[in-house]
Amino acid sequence: MVFTAPSDLSGGLYFLNGKRTTVEASETFDVIEPRIGKVVAQCPKATAQIVDEYVKVASAAQPEWGETTALDRGKVLHKVADLIREHAEELAVWEVKTNGKPIYEARCDIASSADTFDFFGGIATAVLQGDSLELPGGPSQRIAYTRREPYGVIGCIGAWNYPFQTCVWKVAPALAAGNSVVYKPSPFAPASPVLLGEILTAAGVPDGVYNVIQGEGEAGIALCEHQLVAKVSFTGSVASGEAVQRQSATKNVKPVTLELGGKSELIIFDDSNVQSAVAAAMLANFLNQGQVCTNATRVFVQRGILASFTEAIVKEANEKLKVGDPLFEDTRVGANINEGHLQRILGYVESAKQEGGVVLRGGERVHPEGVEGGAYFDPAIITGLTDEAKAVREEIFGACMLILPFDTEEEVIARANNTTYGLAAGVFSGNLARGHRVAARLQAGTVFINTYNDTEVNVPFGGFKNSGHGRENCIDTLRAHTQTKAIYVNVQDTTEHCF
Repeated sequence: MVFTAPSDLSGGLYFLNGKRTTVEASETFDVIEPRIGKVVAQCPKATAQIVDEYVKVASAAQPEWGETTALDRGKVLHKVADLIREHAEELAVWEVKTNGKPIYEARCDIASSADTFDFFGGIATAVLQGDSLELPGGPSQRIAYTRREPYGVIGCIGAWNYPFQTCVWKVAPALAAGNSVVYKPSPFAPASPVLLGEILTAAGVPDGVYNVIQGEGEAGIALCEHQLVAKVSFTGSVASGEAVQRQSATKNVKPVTLELGGKSELIIFDDSNVQSAVAAAMLANFLNQGQVCTNATRVFVQRGILASFTEAIVKEANEKLKVGDPLFEDTRVGANINEGHLQRILGYVESAKQEGGVVLRGGERVHPEGVEGGAYFDPAIITGLTDEAKAVREEIFGACMLILPFDTEEEVIARANNTTYGLAAGVFSGNLARGHRVAARLQAGTVFINTYNDTEVNVPFGGFKNSGHGRENCIDTLRAHTQTKAIYVNVQDTTEHCF
């Protein structure tokens, strides 16, 4: 099979046995292109019966794939990476249509996705080796060894803010470990996993090893509860993650990886380089229209540089944050995922005003020429709030920076950790010793020192507290997609017994 990017969604948004397809269902959901805010397709919602069919196909296909050597699976994943790079521009355009993010960001997501397949394809042979263990009496009497074996079927539920990349982060390690996958994307961004399916098939992944279902709550529940699904990986909100964890233990016990929300902080000490801190704060708040789980909407600034930082960040935002058609090269802020989400963001801006906040710039809906129907928002910078304000406590998931002054190191660490979330945090200081000291005390799965929102495929990604458990990317992620079997071997015949 040769991969060709589709021109539209008419070929269906399901993927089964190596092909795009569709299903018959009584209920459908609207597929909206965020860039223009228009319905571009109707997609059937998977019922429990449809989910059952797809899981059984994945279960039947998995043994042959799992018995393939890790080296040979890795070769296939390298081919996937090559195809992603070969079709990077087409995939980036589709990501813009699916999500509404600017094209320059989409290109970065696609490039990173190719790297992810290369990473897991490259480490599979070494990481999936078992261990040989010496036992009392020595190897002339008895030995033990371990095997890393795939779980079987992995049920994956993805998010809408990084549709292609989130899918890749889950699928690449699952396939590298020899599992099969049934993937359910968000109904807000359903197309990307189907495109990935066609690339996987073109690269040589056997039919049935990767499959895509569509739908809302019913489909997700059916996937989590299915007894042939041996592990679940979920990215989404805390509330949904709690439900996924409960549902995954309803009919059988299965491990769950949860990558959930955040309310991250960026702490800027007064010995920081202000311009560098401004650049990091921009990255920490305004990428992907602020729809990033690690975003540091809580920007704590030490009072000694509060005025200069505030002036500089407003100036930078006014100069750089061009809202417009995300397919245009000079656009830096694209469309929010849908109208409902835009109204949620506007609601947080209004609540901030009611609680004493001052909007220094942005905070309003805008209608860029040519794409007036999309849900566009001019990023907000807000001051004057206390830590008790709703916008400071809750995850906004939108482009709203909240500047919060502080005086001492001890104070800001206590305030930063006073949240139920723990996905990410950032520290800016000219004193690296302080940077390391503060990073060690922040309760977050990722901490950035004098930078923000760096991501590499070999570095663990995941949260503390209610931001989830388990990790994506990294060597441990590959191991987490296997089960360890211990095998004891009696080397010599013996008639001695312990009873």
